[in-house]
Amino acid sequence: MATEAPVELKDVTFAYGAGELRRNVLREVDLSVAPGEIVLLTGPSGSGKTTLLTLVGALRAMQLGSCRVLGQELAGASEGDRVKLRRRIGFIFQNHNLLGFLTARQNVAMAMELDSRMTEAGRLARAGEMLAAVGLTGHEEKPPSQLSGGQRQRVAVARALAGSPGLILADEPTAALDKVSGQEVVHLLRDLARGQGVPILLVTHDPRILDIADRIIAMEDGRIVPATTAASPAPEPAGLPPPR
Repeated sequence: MATEAPVELKDVTFAYGAGELRRNVLREVDLSVAPGEIVLLTGPSGSGKTTLLTLVGALRAMQLGSCRVLGQELAGASEGDRVKLRRRIGFIFQNHNLLGFLTARQNVAMAMELDSRMTEAGRLARAGEMLAAVGLTGHEEKPPSQLSGGQRQRVAVARALAGSPGLILADEPTAALDKVSGQEVVHLLRDLARGQGVPILLVTHDPRILDIADRIIAMEDGRIVPATTAASPAPEPAGLPPPR
């Protein structure tokens, strides 16, 4: 029996506004992401990439078409259903969205707050393990203000993966980083996610990170067109510490 794709979109159409102000940003989009696959969405600003990511991430209600994510149909889904799905997805944003009054360890532990199976001590221990996995041993108790941009984004990667999500969604994760830090972060994300077999859907304008993709998809005027497939084999994945 075939395994269901973690992400399956069919004829997804979405518009902002109403009446004369209505503007279509997605037009009959079809997209499938396989287990463990890394797919990059590229294209000019305004092409619909981020809107598509917010629909897949259940951050926005569907309008037309079908969007199945981790087995959940989002067309017609209630807000409660979308909240439950969001808990199974790891999000990484351009500006990392760390809370400045928390330490790196506490920021990562927050991703597991709603897991009733874990104690506070267990969450903090798991957060420490994840920070070590992203190369931040010794920085666990520092607030974001004491970390570099690349280090803050590494904390965001650790937070996204800490709860063993079924899917990673990343929106321009390297936009605020220099070339070296940006490549380090996305290659780390790739290796850690592949270690768990987690698919990644990543929006980017950054041509420096295209080599991490299994597939690159271009978007123009709200439509999605396969552009290329990665030719080189993936490196051996790095393992992750198992959840407690």
